[in-house]
Amino acid sequence: MTYKAKIGLLAAAAIILVAVFLFIDLGGSWDYAFPRRIKKVLAIILTGGAIALSTTVFQTVTNNRILTPSVMGLDSLYILIQTTVIFVFGSFTLYQLGSNLNFLINVGAMILFAGVLYKILFKREGNNIYFLLLIGMIFGTLFSSMSSFMEVLIDPNEFQYVADKMFASFNNVKTELLVTSIVLIALSLLYFARYAKYLNVLALGREQAINLGVNYDHVVKRLLIVVAVLISVATAW
Repeated sequence: MTYKAKIGLLAAAAIILVAVFLFIDLGGSWDYAFPRRIKKVLAIILTGGAIALSTTVFQTVTNNRILTPSVMGLDSLYILIQTTVIFVFGSFTLYQLGSNLNFLINVGAMILFAGVLYKILFKREGNNIYFLLLIGMIFGTLFSSMSSFMEVLIDPNEFQYVADKMFASFNNVKTELLVTSIVLIALSLLYFARYAKYLNVLALGREQAINLGVNYDHVVKRLLIVVAVLISVATAW
């Protein structure tokens, strides 16, 4: 079976499963259940697509099929931001901010952290991608430890709110977050399209890519920014 045939079968199976989820047991609640199921499917597709693309790009850049973008510590940073806001100001502050503003603050903070990290580490020519991963893992452990420390001290009622933020849920998809996510992911894909052609060459390794004329640090930095944006959006859901 060819590669295209396998992809076609997987796509057909995915469409069938989505159709079953959308239309099964609707009964007389079509107006109530169907729009909510559509939102849930869109959220799953956006999150799954963002994670899949970012992981593929990340593994290509690192030339490692085991590592995932989570080693950069972005998910730990998201938990730290939520925990810090609740620890300092209380959970009511998040309600006052609103879903959209809270979402954008988290995405912006994670992208800023990744951008500063890339800027500092790629400033020196001797630093390689593995040094970046090592620093990312250290920051991830630091953020996780800081979050755990605050969770121990936080009020039990406030901790319940933090615990809810630790786990993804597609049961109550907010339309405003759906629209914002689509815009951010679409912009990321447009930016990524300029550098997608380099992935096959980058998969050969740093030395081979440089020998073939690729400005390695320049391309890798921009691909990692795309990864940071996609992971930030998927995490902040």
